[in-house]
Parts: sequence; C-alpha cells; structure tokens
Amino acid sequence: MSKSLPYSIKDVHYDNAKFRPRSVSQAFNKLMLASNFKRDCARCSTGKFLLILMLCGLAFLMLSHSSHAHRGSHRVTHTGEKNGGNFTKGGGRFSRFLRRPPRLPPRLSPDEIARANSSARPFDEEASKWLARQQRVREAFIHAWSGYSKYAMGFDELMPLSKRGVDGLGGLGATVVDALDTAMIMGVDDVVSEAGSWIETHLVERIGKKGQVNLFETTIRILGGLLSAYHLSGGAGAGGIAPIHVGPKPSVYLDAAKSLADRLLSAFTSSPTPIPFSDVVLHDNSAHPAPDGLSSTSEVSTVQLEFNFLSTVTGEPKYSVEAMKVLEHMKTLPKQEGLVPIYISPSTGEFVGENIRLGSRGDSYYEYLLKVWVQKRTSSSNLTYLYDMYHEAMKGVRHLLVRRSIPKGLVFVGELPHGSNGAFSPKMDHLVCFLPGTLALGATKGISKLKAMKENLLSFDDIENLKLAEDLAKTCYEMYSVTSAGLAPEIAYFHVEDFFEAGLDGGNKTSEYVDDIIIKPADRHNLLRPETVESLFVLYRITEDPKYREWGWQIFEAFEKYTKVDSGGYTSLDDVTSLPPRKRDKMETFFLGETLKYLYLLFGDSTLIPLDKFVFNTEAHPLPIDVSLRGE
Repeated sequence: MSKSLPYSIKDVHYDNAKFRPRSVSQAFNKLMLASNFKRDCARCSTGKFLLILMLCGLAFLMLSHSSHAHRGSHRVTHTGEKNGGNFTKGGGRFSRFLRRPPRLPPRLSPDEIARANSSARPFDEEASKWLARQQRVREAFIHAWSGYSKYAMGFDELMPLSKRGVDGLGGLGATVVDALDTAMIMGVDDVVSEAGSWIETHLVERIGKKGQVNLFETTIRILGGLLSAYHLSGGAGAGGIAPIHVGPKPSVYLDAAKSLADRLLSAFTSSPTPIPFSDVVLHDNSAHPAPDGLSSTSEVSTVQLEFNFLSTVTGEPKYSVEAMKVLEHMKTLPKQEGLVPIYISPSTGEFVGENIRLGSRGDSYYEYLLKVWVQKRTSSSNLTYLYDMYHEAMKGVRHLLVRRSIPKGLVFVGELPHGSNGAFSPKMDHLVCFLPGTLALGATKGISKLKAMKENLLSFDDIENLKLAEDLAKTCYEMYSVTSAGLAPEIAYFHVEDFFEAGLDGGNKTSEYVDDIIIKPADRHNLLRPETVESLFVLYRITEDPKYREWGWQIFEAFEKYTKVDSGGYTSLDDVTSLPPRKRDKMETFFLGETLKYLYLLFGDSTLIPLDKFVFNTEAHPLPIDVSLRGE
C-alpha cells in the first residue's frame, strides 16, 4: 500500500536552490576556488598565459552558441531599436547570457510520480480499456433487467433460477424503481422507457392499495429512487448528467413520491416521541411499531436525505421537519465516544441495550450524520451538530473498534456486543465496507485528495480518517480475494490474539491473508451486495489511485463468472468458499440499483455524477446538493 501523502502541500515545497543548474562560468569559478589549480597555474608565466587563453576560448564558445541558438532555433529578428536605453541590436545575447537560471518546480511525491508515469501511456489505450469495461457493466445491467422484465415485471424481486417474481418489500415493484436511475445514468433508454411507463401506469394505484411496508426500506428504495429519477429526468435542474428525454415527464415521478411520502409520514406523526414507528400500512395511512416495540437505530436515522429533498422540490417543509426531528433528538441522547446502540424505542425515545456495531442496524446512522450535513451545509448553518456527531463517532471508531488481524495485519472494524466495557468481537459484516467511502467523503467533502491538500483543507483527523479508509478498503477487497469464488461472504471474523478457529478459511490457499480471515459456515453466502464497490468508487474519485478500479474489475469478473444466469438475471450464492458455489435463486433489487451502478461509475469519467455536487442515499440514488441554492 502506498504511503499517505504529507499533511500539507507545504511539506512538499522543497528548497530547490540546491537543485538549480549552474552556468559554465560558475562551475569553473567554483573549481578554481575549491582546488589548488589556481595556485599551481600562477607559479609560472606559461601557466598564466594558458589560463588567460582558456578563459577567452570559453567566453567565445558561449557567445557563439548563444547567437546561433537565438537565430537558428527561434528565428527571431532584432529591430535594432533601443530597449529601455540599455542595449542596442544584438544586445539580447548578453542579457540571455547574464540571466539567472529559473528555479526548478517542486518535486512530486512518490505516489504522484507513479501516477504520472502510469498516465504517460497512450491516452487512447487506457481510456478505451476502461470504456470497454464500463460497457461490460452496462451489458450486465441489461442482462439483469431482461430476466426481471421477462419473468417478474411488477414484482419486487426476481428469482432467476425459478424464473418468477416474488414480493418481499411491500409489493411496490421495488426492482423497477431501484433500477430506474441506474438505467438513466447508463443511457439505457429502453429500460428507462419501460420502467417509467410501469411507474406511470401502476405505482400510484399500488401505493393507495398496498398494506404494510417498512419505513426505512420503502424510503431508501422507492422514495429515493423516485426522487432521483425526477431530478435526472430534468426536474429541479439535472446537473451531472444530460436530462433524460425518454419515459414520462418528471412530474410523474414527483407525484408518486409525494403520494408515498404522505403515507409514510404517519410513522412519525403516530409515534409519541420523535422516533418513528418502523412499519406503515399504506392503504389506511396508519403506522405501528415492530412486534418487539423497537426500531433499528440505522433505520430511523436513514430517511432524512430523501425527506429533505422532497421538501426542497415541493416547497412543503412538513417532510423535512418530521424527519429532522429524529436527528435533533438523537443529538441529546447519551453516547459512548460518539457510538450508539443498534436499537432505539419509539415509545420512550431512548436507546435500548448496549450492542454497538457498524454492521446491520447501526451502519447508515453514521453515514447519514455526514451526508445530511453535506446535503444542507451551504444552506443551513445550524446543522453543524451533525458533522460534530460524525466527527466524534469516527474518533470513537478508531479508538474502540479498529484492530489489526494476525499474522498479516489487516485493519478491520469489530463490534462491542456488550458496550464499551464489554468484550471485543472480531466480527465484521460486509455491510461495514460502506465505511471506507464514508470516511473518504468526510475527509475531502467530495473533492480530490490532491486538490484538498493543495488548498490546505485537510485537518489531522481528516488525514487519519483517509488513511483508515484506504486500509479498510484493502481489507474489504481481501474479503473477496481470500475466497474460492473471489466473492465476499456476508460476515467475516478476523484472527486476533484471543480468537482463532482453524479450518474456516475462505478456500483460496494462495491468498496472503488466508490465515487472517475466518468464515463460519453460516456466513458464507453472498447477496450481490454493493458496499465494497461503493467504497472503491468513492476512493478512486478522491485518491485517483487506479488500484481501486482494478480491484473493482476483479470483483465484477467474479460476479460474471459465478452469479450470472443464462436465461436472464443474476443470483445470490450460498457458499463462496466452494467451487462451483451453490446458488440461492434470488436477485436483490440493490444489485441493479447499487452494485452495477457503482461499478459503472467507477470505470467512468469523474464528471459523471460528481461527488461535490451529488450525495448518494444509502441505496445509491444520487440527490443534488442544495439544489435550491446552487442556481441549477
């Protein structure tokens, strides 16, 4: 892994005076002063004569060379006019002879030199390689959609082996909405037209008739997908992509989003505290808590991006007001170095239990602390508390949750099942692989690392977080590389001093980290998850290090080799440690909505959905940053 750059670009402003080239006369004088040559020559008249002759000859050669170079190389003619009263025709040669040599530019760091050398390859060759790979991802998306469209259109998800659809997310056609903005970004007009027509014809009717849905899943997939499609199709000004002119008008997507959000609001208004209930019944506008009475911390705190943007484009503050009450309330609750338990009670408004982790039920709480601040930071100065909460939490992560594995020292994020005073667990969900991208985004706020350093925008904590991001991205990639199939398990454990289970490696005996990563039988499945390629995409945009693209390509090739179904679609796997891996017969909506989208953007140009103009919700639906204030 390359070493991190210095904390400030000032640290690479070397004193170049010692590298300045000397003129011939300067070199000769230095020789005379630093040796006995002058003294020895002065002892005899012959030596004096030779010394004078040598000096005259050198002067003649330099003047002749200057004159020829001036006339022959640059074809410059002298006017013979006086220049400032000092020199006449031909005087320029003396000014060039006496001119002080320029200073050398600052030296590049080793990482910059390596990238400069790699970019010296013919542009067409490098560009065409990644354009071809991006096209392969686009073809994979079309293949995935073809299976869904053929066998499961209108259902939430495709079962590609059984060639049928299944509703597991409320029956709102989740794959249609989740995949729509991916098709827009990729320019797959046939899919945009087909999905848009289905939404216009069927979705609003279903929203009014369907039963129970989960607030979190429906918000990030359906509401987020509709709002992103609204923006990318020209609503509220489409920045970062040419407006889409196929499919229905943008207002179709916005009207469906409003209809859905009006019903989802009951989760907030029905609760006795600012913490919303977890479930909503769409057809009667009611809400209720989960059977155990609790809500997941991540779920209640991962709806704000979507509701904020809806308020911006409709001019109705009610959506944002209700959603932001959650974070405002959470600000007042006790925490352990910024870290919080994974459950919270809507009835009391308090955290429940002590289990702290950045995997399931905890992950996107930390993600949205940063992203909601990024979304609104130029328009609302009173949201700085969100960045402060994020900043404190990342310090807590580094202090309480980060460890290194044995024997090769992979950096990973573990768990505290019984709080900060309890035992540490070396367990890391694949879901935690969202963190490298979030850390990198938090460090530079979406601009490149090089630009941030040139402008002295990185604090010490930013540098620490960026280094941790790169270390964790390496670990997430090795969770893929260590398995027989080249695809990551759902959960991994790491070999530490007080924990190791022999015989539970990933199956790839050639991996350098085969003894560091432990995969238990119940955790060996792969659900086509996006978190690792999400972080590779963000880190490539920010560091411009090509290794992240190469890692993403290897992951994509493994998906193509082991999860592609010939009749259409891709399938989850039961066991990535064995070959051929057993298949599960399920294509999650996020494979089209997130995984393939992030891979496509990773291999594409950085001007497509730029990170300083868009913020991705936790389902990879890009929403514009402060659209009402940027004049778009």
